[in-house]
Amino acid sequence: MSTLHLSEQEQLRREKLAELVMMGIEPYPAPLYPVNSNSVTVKENYTEETKDQYADVCLAGRIMSVRDMGKANFAVIQDQAGKIQLYIRRDDICPGEDKSLYDIVWKKLLDLGDIIGVRGYAFITKSGETSIHVKELTLLSKSLKPLPVVRESEGQVFDAVTDPEFRYRQRYADMIINPAIRETFIKRTRLINSIREFLNAQGALEVDTPVLQNIPGGAAARPFITHHNALDVPFYLRVANELYLKRLIVGGFDWVYEFSRNFRNEGMDRTHNPEFTILEFYTAYKDYFWMMDTTEKLLEKAALDVCQSTEVPVGEKTISFKAPFKRISIYDAIHEHTGFDVSRMNEEQIRSVCKQLNIHADNSMGKGKLIDEIFGGKCEQFYVQPTFIIDYPVEMSPLTKKHRDKPGLVERFELIINGKEMANAYSELNDPIDQRERFEEQVKLMERGDDEAMFIDHDFLRALEYGMPPTAGIGFGIDRICMLLTNQPSIQDVLFFPQMRPENQPS
Repeated sequence: MSTLHLSEQEQLRREKLAELVMMGIEPYPAPLYPVNSNSVTVKENYTEETKDQYADVCLAGRIMSVRDMGKANFAVIQDQAGKIQLYIRRDDICPGEDKSLYDIVWKKLLDLGDIIGVRGYAFITKSGETSIHVKELTLLSKSLKPLPVVRESEGQVFDAVTDPEFRYRQRYADMIINPAIRETFIKRTRLINSIREFLNAQGALEVDTPVLQNIPGGAAARPFITHHNALDVPFYLRVANELYLKRLIVGGFDWVYEFSRNFRNEGMDRTHNPEFTILEFYTAYKDYFWMMDTTEKLLEKAALDVCQSTEVPVGEKTISFKAPFKRISIYDAIHEHTGFDVSRMNEEQIRSVCKQLNIHADNSMGKGKLIDEIFGGKCEQFYVQPTFIIDYPVEMSPLTKKHRDKPGLVERFELIINGKEMANAYSELNDPIDQRERFEEQVKLMERGDDEAMFIDHDFLRALEYGMPPTAGIGFGIDRICMLLTNQPSIQDVLFFPQMRPENQPS
C-alpha cells in the first residue's frame, strides 16, 4: 500500500515498527509460542485450592485495552476463548537496572491490536477479578492498522460496529471487535456436525461429487459459466448435486449424502447468496412420506444440539422444532390465502389469476412457475412454524415421481419455516422415459426465454435406463437453517465471507 494513502495512525504504527526493528526486537517472530492455557479456562477454574495449577501459565492474545498506572499497567488481552486481565509491573518485565524494555517498548511502541504472549501466574485482584501477573512478555505480531474503537463499561458495549459493509467485507476485524459473532459460526459447525452424526448413525455414506459440471443439472436455476482450457469446452459451477447423487443410487449405494457448495447466478438479498451450502441426501426404497418423518427427527435433533431446546427464538417469534410438523397441499395453501382454486385451471387461467393478484407473470413462465409465483408472493410468508407444503403440480417438478393417487400431481414437499423455504424433497422420478419427456418440456420453456429451465442431461438419462430403485431425496438449505438456529436476520451473517461488490482499494 502506498504511504500516500496511510492514515496518521497507520503511519505512526509503521514508525513504531521501524523503531522496534532498530532495537533488535523481532516484530513478527517465529510462530512457535508455548501457549498452555486460555482466558476462559483460567477464569473459570482458578481458585485458592487450584492456584498451584496456575502458577505458570502461558497465554497469547490481542491487546484490547490498557490502563497506565506508571510503574505498572493493567491490560486486557483477547484470545479465541475470551478476554482476561493482565497485571504488568516494570520491575517484573525488567528486573535489572535497564528499564528501557518497559519504558520504551511497552509504554511507547506497543498498540491496541498488537498480539503478545505472556507468562506468569494467576491471581485474584482486590476487586475480585481473576488476572495474570505477568513475568515475561513477548511481542508476537505488530498490528499496523488500528481497530475501530469499541467501549465497554459494566458489561455493556458502546459504539459497537454494526455497519454491514464493514462487517461483511472485513470479517476478520468484525470478529476481533465483536467476538460474540464467533458464537454464530461455532453454532454453524455444531449444526453441521449434528446432521452428520444423525445421518452416519442411520448408515448413510458421505460422498463428494463434481463442482465443475458440463451440464448444470438438478435444479431450476441460472448457472455460472466458466471455461476449461485443456479440454477447450465450457463448464458450469454446479447449481445442485442431485443428479450425481442419484447416479450413486443407480450404482448400488442405498443412502448417500453430501454437504455441497452450490452456485447460482441470481439475485442477492437477506436469504440469497450466489454461493451457498446445501445438504442433499438420497435413500433407496423410501418415499416422501418417510422423508417427512426423517426431516422432523433430523431438525429436532439439530435444534437440541445447537440451542439445547426445540423452542428457538427467531426475532420476536418462537419457532418450535418439536415433531410432528404441519402438512398442507400447495393447492389448499393457495386457496386458503388467496381464495382462488387453481387446481383445475390451465395456464392462461392461472395467468389471469396472477394479474388479479398483482403478481408478475411474463410469457416465459409456464403453468408450474406461475403457481410457484402465486405461492411465493401470497402464501409462503404465513407459514412461520415448520410446515410441509406437499403435492405439487407435475409442471413444477421435472425430477419428481408422479403422485400414486392424485393425477397431475407429484410426490413432493417443501419445508417452510419463518416464511422461507428450508428444504425441498421428492419421491424421485426413476422412469427414464417419463424423465426424458420432462426434460424435453424444460427445453421448450428454455426456448420461451426461461433462463432457469433445466438442460437435458443425457448421461443421467442413461444411468436411469440401467434402473434406479424407488428413492426419496431431499435438499436442505444449511445457511437458512443456520440463520434460524442462531437468530440471525441475514444469510450474510452466517457466512464468514459473503460475496460483495469489488472494493476500490488503493494500490
